[in-house]
Amino acid sequence: MGVSMVVFPCVLFLSLLIFCSSGSEVVTIDVTEAKNLLQSGYGYIDVRTVEEYKQGHVDTEKIINIPYMFDTPEGRVKNPEFLKQVSAVCKKDDSLVIGCLKGIRSLDATADLLTIGFKNVTNMAGGYLAWVEKGFPVKMEEPAKVEEKQREEL
Repeated sequence: MGVSMVVFPCVLFLSLLIFCSSGSEVVTIDVTEAKNLLQSGYGYIDVRTVEEYKQGHVDTEKIINIPYMFDTPEGRVKNPEFLKQVSAVCKKDDSLVIGCLKGIRSLDATADLLTIGFKNVTNMAGGYLAWVEKGFPVKMEEPAKVEEKQREEL
């Protein structure tokens, strides 16, 4: 009857409490699966900086560049308007793939989007580098400003 009889139920309760309150889990897929989703009609949000985006991006019909972070003299800082900018052009039930350079910023961006109620957002593992490594199509052009994108594009 000792301590383990008391500790185990407490640990189990706390674990369930944390799991249930953590919200949705981020789903991460590889670039091949991401390509298939994009071809099936998913939108793509590239969360890299504008400068990175201009150097090349995933070539897909429904794409928008909304930086998750900005480069500053002090280093990278989170875009304080990111969630507002995404919400301005996407509905919370839109099917979206989120990508960056390596899959790190997009993981954080996807988690943030899930936190505010987006239902069908998926992180692309490996990011743009993995996309290029697979030989998938890329495009180089000036990104349209968020304000210029029409809601129906995504």
